[in-house]
Amino acid sequence: MVWVWTALGVVLALFLASLTPAGRDFRRRMMARMYDRTMRRYEARIGDRKRALFAALSGTVLEIGPGTGANFEFLPAAVTRWIGVEPNPHMHASLRAAAERQGIAAEFRSATTDAMAVDDASVDCVLSTLVLCSVPDPTAVARDVERVLRPGGKFVFIEHVGAPRGSTLRFFQSLVRPFWAYFADGCCPNRDLEQAIRDVGFASISVERFRIDREAGPAIIAPHIAGVAGKG
Repeated sequence: MVWVWTALGVVLALFLASLTPAGRDFRRRMMARMYDRTMRRYEARIGDRKRALFAALSGTVLEIGPGTGANFEFLPAAVTRWIGVEPNPHMHASLRAAAERQGIAAEFRSATTDAMAVDDASVDCVLSTLVLCSVPDPTAVARDVERVLRPGGKFVFIEHVGAPRGSTLRFFQSLVRPFWAYFADGCCPNRDLEQAIRDVGFASISVERFRIDREAGPAIIAPHIAGVAGKG
């Protein structure tokens, strides 16, 4: 039995070490290395939906959490300027390389937990895909999106969300949330992100609910929303 307690002690020590700044940085580094590989099937299955939705983008576009640049290939020609806010520094090299491959003159801005270093009413559109699941306060981020949009601007989004309350899937989403968030850089699979966006008070909002299939990703993140919110 001594070896069991020793093993448990080692696991606990590794877990506690991972909660330190160095440990969190290591997890973010691993996320950056594995992201393209783990998301390849997802991107392939959702590409047509992105292309159709992103047709709403034009002018100056701010993308929050662009990751390694998976959305570049779907940006329409009407986009004349692209600004990215990516909090994971280990993704920046891949992001810049992807921008160069697509011929996009990318600009980058810094961000704090819930606020972006972008001027008020300075962009025509904001793009977010699979981002609000992992920020500490999604409503605060959506409110910041509304702040940086010009009058008449659009917030275009695709997010995985919590299943209906009381459903079996919602129960399991809540059950695995601590572990999922730990290994997936803060991602919470049970959030009601449509409500978080509506709480900001956009002048208009259209939302489509859909589910990805098993080829695209695990059931825990199957429920999705896609939509456009407009600033008055």
